[in-house]
Amino acid sequence: MSAAAVTVPGEVEAIWQPKINPWIIALSVTLATFMEVLDTSIANVALPHIAGGLSAGQDESTWVLTSYLVSNAIVLPMSGWASTMIGRKRYYMTCVALFTISSFLCGLAGSLGWLIFFRVMQGVGGGGLQPSEQAILADTFPPKKRGMAFAVYGMAVVLGPAIGPTLGGWITDNYSWRWIFYINVPVGILSLLLTSRVIEDPPYLKERQASAKKARLSVDYIGLGLIAVGLGALQVVLDKGQRDDWFDSRFILGLSVLAGVSLVVAVFWEWFHKNPIVELHLFKDRSFFAGTGMMFMVGFILIGSTVLLPLYLQTIMGYTAERAGMALTPGGVAIILCLPLVGFLLSKYDARRMLVFGFGVVATGLFMMTRFDTNVDFKTATIARIIQATGLAFLFVPINTASYAYLPKDKNNAASGLINLARNIGGSIGISVVTTMLDRRSQFHQSRLAESMTGGNLQLQQAHNSLTQQLIAHGVQAQFASKQAYAMLVGGLQRQAAMLAYVDTFWLLGICSLVMMPLVFVMKRSKSGEIHVH
Repeated sequence: MSAAAVTVPGEVEAIWQPKINPWIIALSVTLATFMEVLDTSIANVALPHIAGGLSAGQDESTWVLTSYLVSNAIVLPMSGWASTMIGRKRYYMTCVALFTISSFLCGLAGSLGWLIFFRVMQGVGGGGLQPSEQAILADTFPPKKRGMAFAVYGMAVVLGPAIGPTLGGWITDNYSWRWIFYINVPVGILSLLLTSRVIEDPPYLKERQASAKKARLSVDYIGLGLIAVGLGALQVVLDKGQRDDWFDSRFILGLSVLAGVSLVVAVFWEWFHKNPIVELHLFKDRSFFAGTGMMFMVGFILIGSTVLLPLYLQTIMGYTAERAGMALTPGGVAIILCLPLVGFLLSKYDARRMLVFGFGVVATGLFMMTRFDTNVDFKTATIARIIQATGLAFLFVPINTASYAYLPKDKNNAASGLINLARNIGGSIGISVVTTMLDRRSQFHQSRLAESMTGGNLQLQQAHNSLTQQLIAHGVQAQFASKQAYAMLVGGLQRQAAMLAYVDTFWLLGICSLVMMPLVFVMKRSKSGEIHVH
């Protein structure tokens, strides 16, 4: 619907504004969301300490991460329905309280089993925070000001995963792994106090809640079960697949079939259900459909590259974890600096132009990484990351703003759950794809390079003889020098094969960014300052 053809079901809805300054509301809800996003990555580097402290195996300790991601993914698409049933403010505060209490209990956990249980509860509470905040921002700010509001939200969502591993490592090294959970408690309490005072449900949401109670809507237990099983199984497959060699594992194969069947049946069930848990009919709006697809790819590229670059710097370049983190930090700073600018530009320019620019800049940064070699310097790696991160800043806010532009206000809750789910699942798939591709392409390149390591290769013989003489000159006995020289050549081959695998993976992410450009033009045109009311 165009701005000129505005129809308003009720004057109250059209003119409603919160009693509190909208920016106070934005900062209040961003607090808890930042802590929730931070918790998706802060525990990664602490796993060895957690395993040692709780007398658990390294492989068992990974369930500390998986359990959180699974419960988080299950709750995300249901948050809109839950907000309607009990009220968004009440639901948001319940999520903050559950997240805070379970964080405290995670720190107290005396065994791995209890820690995993409390992480599940933490994921349940955290899963409702991001979509609730987005819906609150969409209702609190008029469309022409949403860009800047989503920029504040974007800072929290992007900054959390970026600083999580570094902060988690520092806390674990200097204090105890338990403090990575305890730090959530004061922030959670502050968020609850602020939320209780500054947030209120808009009139349309109160009316929907009253109507739902009056009609005594039955809970869609079948849809709830199908979504929980499907998303839970999918998350476990994505997290454990590479470690268990994918479909060579009966466990992974079985969960993959279970996830596929459950989600396909859930789609048909929810599409035709009167009161669905997840409102799939939102995808009829082509702007929302395209925005969700692009947000999936933002998660894929952001999280995939955030895993890929530190691995490259540590395994190929020999950086410490701290120095690898320092190479990523300027990229996070670039995003934070660019997001307010993006929010401002959105009030003046069509979001689609900014999206094309953003995907192009992201691809440029990733293609710069394809020129990395085994001797790349710190400055080059950092600049490539800054360019890529700058492009991501021009994607996150415009996607969110354009996706909501043509949706009815009473669909904001449901829309925010789906778009956040898309980003999270995209991130999980991104991690699985890059780690699998690294492993497979490294084997491929190693096999190809090994073909040249034959006795008839003159260059190989010369390199071997030269290394042997150098080792002998440094005091290695002649009988061992030859074997040691050959081992060094094999090690160099493996390093070169790994380097080529990283280059292949950077190419993949860059191409994925370019492929998204045509999807931008599926979105409806949204001129600066237009307000769309349904």
